[in-house]
Amino acid sequence: MAKAIMIQGASSHSGKSLITTALCYIFTKEGYKVAPFKAQNMSLNSYVTIKGEEISRAQALQAFACNIEPQSYMNPILLKPKGNGEVQIVLMGKLYKDLNYRDYYSSFVLREGLEAVKKSLEILKRDYDVIVIEGAGSPAEINLYDFDISNMKIAEILNCPVLVVGDIDRGGVFASLYGTLSLLKENHRELVKGLIINKFRGDKEILGEAIKRIELLTSKKVLGIIPFIEDLILPQEDSLSLEGNYNYEPDKLNVGVIRLPRISNFTDFDPLNYSKVNVYYFSNPNLLERFDLIVIPGTKNTVQDMLWLRNMGIFDSLKEVRKREKIPMIGICGGYQILGKKILDEKGIEGGKGAIYYALGFLEAKTSFDLYEKVTRRVKGKVIAEKEIIAKALGNEIQGYEIHKGILERGIDKPLVSIYEENGQRIKERFEGSISEDGLVIGTQIHGFFDMPSVRNSLLIFLAKRKGLGLDLELEKMEHPIYNVWMRSIERLVRIVKDNLDMNFIYEIMNL
Repeated sequence: MAKAIMIQGASSHSGKSLITTALCYIFTKEGYKVAPFKAQNMSLNSYVTIKGEEISRAQALQAFACNIEPQSYMNPILLKPKGNGEVQIVLMGKLYKDLNYRDYYSSFVLREGLEAVKKSLEILKRDYDVIVIEGAGSPAEINLYDFDISNMKIAEILNCPVLVVGDIDRGGVFASLYGTLSLLKENHRELVKGLIINKFRGDKEILGEAIKRIELLTSKKVLGIIPFIEDLILPQEDSLSLEGNYNYEPDKLNVGVIRLPRISNFTDFDPLNYSKVNVYYFSNPNLLERFDLIVIPGTKNTVQDMLWLRNMGIFDSLKEVRKREKIPMIGICGGYQILGKKILDEKGIEGGKGAIYYALGFLEAKTSFDLYEKVTRRVKGKVIAEKEIIAKALGNEIQGYEIHKGILERGIDKPLVSIYEENGQRIKERFEGSISEDGLVIGTQIHGFFDMPSVRNSLLIFLAKRKGLGLDLELEKMEHPIYNVWMRSIERLVRIVKDNLDMNFIYEIMNL
C-alpha cells in the first residue's frame, strides 16, 4: 500500500501546487513510483489525457514531474465556474452536470463526489509507492468544513501526515498558520506534522525568534523557509495571474490576448513568452491598434463572452482594425467560434435563451449548440495550410487537445491542419481549423497549438518580418517543446526546495 503525504495551505495561492510538484519530482528521482492527487480542483485551465479525459492542468503537470501519463483518478472532480453561481462538474474526466453551488454541496459532494474520490484513492494506493496530495484553498473554511472533501477528509481517510504552507509574501503568515491550526478539529490538528513558510524575500535570520514562537504556540515544527522564486515558466491555474499593466515596446513583438471574463486554457499562450515577445492580456478596445497580433482565447461560454465583446466596444473595434489595419488575428476554441460568421444557440445552451448570433465574420465558420455535449480528445496531425503566417510549419506534426461544446462547420475557408490520430488511435484523416484568404486570420479548436516549435517559429518570424524587426528572435530557445521548458523550471524549483526544506523529517513522518 502506498505511503502518502498531503500539502495543505493556510490560504489560497500559498504555493501548495508548486510544493506538491517538487515533492513528486524528488520522490520519483529517489526511485519510487509516485502519483499526484487532488480530490477537487476549481480551474478553467484543463488538460486532456490520452484517454480523452479532462483534468486540471496542475495535476497534469504534477504527473509529468512523476514521469507518468496524467489520468482522471489523479483529479476525480474538476469544477469549471460558469458564473451566476453555477459550476460545471467534470467527474472522473467526463462532463457530469451543471449545478449551483448550494446544490453542489448539499446533494453532490458527500455522495457521488466522495464516492469518486474514494475509488480514485483505492487505485492510487494499489498501483503506486507514494501519493503526493494537494489540498484545495484552506482546510479551515468553517462554513464548509463538514462538506470539504479536498483537505482533512482525505488525510483522515489515508491517515497520512499533513504539511501546511503559509504565504509570507502577502503578510500575516504567522497569524494565518496559527489561525488555521486553531480552527481545525483536534483529530485533524494531530495529522499536521509540520509547517512551511513560502515566498520569503530577504534574510531568513530575521525570522529566528518568530519561528521559535510559532513552533511553541502550535507545537508544530517549521520544516523550511522557501524563498520567493522569480521567473518560473510553468502553467498558471488562476486568471488572477494575468493581471498586469500594458507597456508597449516598439522593438518587440506585442501580442494582445483579449481578457474575456470566462477565459479558459490561457496557458495556450505561455509558449509565446520570450524576451522579444510581449504577451499582454487586455480588455480596452483602444489598445487594439498597438498590437502586432490579436488573439481571442478559449472561453467557458462563447455566446456570453461574445456579448461582452459587444458591450465593451471590442467587437466593433475588431471589425475596424481588421478592415483598416489588417492586424493578424488568431482564435483558439471559443475564440475561433467568435471569428466565424454565425453561432446557432437555438436551445439556449450558451446564451440562456434560444437565438442565432452573428459573430465577427472574419472566417466562414458556423457553430451550432444543438446538444449539451462536450468533446474532449487528444489529437495529432500535420499542418497543411500554405499561407506565409504558418508556411514554415507546413507538413510538420502538431499535437494538442480539444475541449469544446458545439459543432463547428468550417465553410469554404482553407483548412489549417489534417488530423490523423485521436486519443492515441489512428483515424481517417479529417480537416481542422481555418485560415482566411489573405492569410491573416487563423482559427483552431486545438489547445496547445503554440506548443509546437515549428508553429510558433513560423508565426513569430512572420510577425517580425512584417514589423521590420528582422529575424533576430531567440529561435534557439524556441526549438524546445514547452514541456521541456516546464521541466527545466521544475528542476530549478526542486533544487531550491531541497536546499530549504527538511527532507529527512519528511521521509521520517512518511515512514520511507
